[in-house]
Amino acid sequence: MIRDTMINTANGMISTSSSAANAQSPSLKTYFKTPEGRYKLHYEKTHPSGLLHYAHGKTVTQVTLAHLKDKPAPSTPTAASSSFNASSGVRSAAARWLGSGNGSRALSFVGGNGGSKSVSSTSRIGSLGASSLSNSMTNTNFDGKGTYLIFNVGDAIFISDLNSQDKDPIKSIHFSNSNPVCHAFDQDAKDGHDLLIGLNSGDVYSVSLRQQLQDVGKKLVGAQHYNKDGSVNSSRCTSIAWVPGVDGAFVVAHADGNMYVYEKNKDGAGDSSFSVIKDQTQFSVAHARHSKSNPIARWHVCQGSINSIAFSFDGAYLATIGRDGYLRVFDYSKEQLVCGSQSYYGALLCCAWSMDGKYILTGGEDDLVQVWSMEDRKVVAWGEGHNSWVSGVAFDSHWSSPNSDGTGETVMYRFGSVGQDTQLLLWDLEMDEIVVPMRRGPPGGSPTYSTGSQSSHWDNACPLGTLQPAPSIRDVPKISPLVAHRVHTEPLSGLIFTQESVLTVCREGHIKIWMRPSVAESQSSNSETVLSGSFKDKPLLSSKFGTSSYKH
Repeated sequence: MIRDTMINTANGMISTSSSAANAQSPSLKTYFKTPEGRYKLHYEKTHPSGLLHYAHGKTVTQVTLAHLKDKPAPSTPTAASSSFNASSGVRSAAARWLGSGNGSRALSFVGGNGGSKSVSSTSRIGSLGASSLSNSMTNTNFDGKGTYLIFNVGDAIFISDLNSQDKDPIKSIHFSNSNPVCHAFDQDAKDGHDLLIGLNSGDVYSVSLRQQLQDVGKKLVGAQHYNKDGSVNSSRCTSIAWVPGVDGAFVVAHADGNMYVYEKNKDGAGDSSFSVIKDQTQFSVAHARHSKSNPIARWHVCQGSINSIAFSFDGAYLATIGRDGYLRVFDYSKEQLVCGSQSYYGALLCCAWSMDGKYILTGGEDDLVQVWSMEDRKVVAWGEGHNSWVSGVAFDSHWSSPNSDGTGETVMYRFGSVGQDTQLLLWDLEMDEIVVPMRRGPPGGSPTYSTGSQSSHWDNACPLGTLQPAPSIRDVPKISPLVAHRVHTEPLSGLIFTQESVLTVCREGHIKIWMRPSVAESQSSNSETVLSGSFKDKPLLSSKFGTSSYKH
């Protein structure tokens, strides 16, 4: 049940009851329907606008989901990627932990992420929850366990407790000379530095998220600084990602078409000179000349900006999308271009991998959601449904196909997209039933079609390293969205799927949490009898829900 809803109006954000909300803004409903049931708006997250020193327009809000484990939990590296960023689509193991980590504490009425709430609700520091058991302005006992949202607005990074219904962040970090534009989290980091932040100036920081939460100030603490004052590359950071399965390695993409590989345990101020790029039109990799240098490698990917990067979950492949409209897929360890393709029109703005590494989603200025097959090295579907640029895409790894074949093979994929048309679209992709153009007939003739597995019909895959031109509009199967719902009044910049919800974020820094049907129904039937309505901060999770509970 939605207790309080934030609604955008011409005069700004106002707080109102859910019943009044529909009267105030009839075009923005607090739910949307799917075949599985209703997704319901649970609550929202935003930022105190008075804290912003620079105009919003300089940056677009992106969101990273971060799950902090017990302290000091022994960390074991996994093959799965450990950062889920709404801009890049690089998913986090944190998303798979959602529900299991905090469910046992559902009845301890905190800001959401642990401990017992004996602090004053008027103390912003006290509302951190966890183990803060007094109104002290220090957080020496704060262990940081829980799930958090990290998002950038203007000159600040904000951190919100995902499992609290309090709309305001619990922490803000301000940057004096530049705006943060991208970030990534690694829950398996061994030495505490698990959060990366890339700035508009090109500077990069690595910090401990737990340490930031423990500190009461508004500046970064204990940070490692890389590319200081643009010493390596002075162009804007556009995307940042931890390398899955490689402790301490991360990749930073820039607006000039270059990517840099760093090792966080090396001095960020070391000498890092690279050879001159001989041909700006060709992909090339250069390694640092000294063993102590950081970054350790430079990848020249394209002319113009790299808009986003995403690792496959096993870390084997790295996808990039750029201003030139190309999706490029690299074998990361071999430093080789494997395949890629151009958009139908304009720049690509976002990309995301499926959990099994078989498909890549891209979206951009052609208003299309493109589905790329790694097996066939081709575009196998175009999603038509957005009325403006597509700014965020993601596979829903927590959704379980109702017609699973029981073999463990994924026969249907659910994914989502958001755009500057303020809409969230949900899609179902079932490759065995899609109508696939085989190949063109004689010039002027119509293409032939067939149903069934596309791999048996496509021409032989292109040679390694080939970038394909944009396919003809009639050569690619079209799919339509399952759901189209206007979720914000401002253009959207990203989305995240968790086990219990879908998170949407607009470019102005407002986040909405939409509960899945099974979770929303369980909460509406159980919460009022179990939880006292006198508590403002009701935890997000009342028990652990498996993906099977999503099905009806």
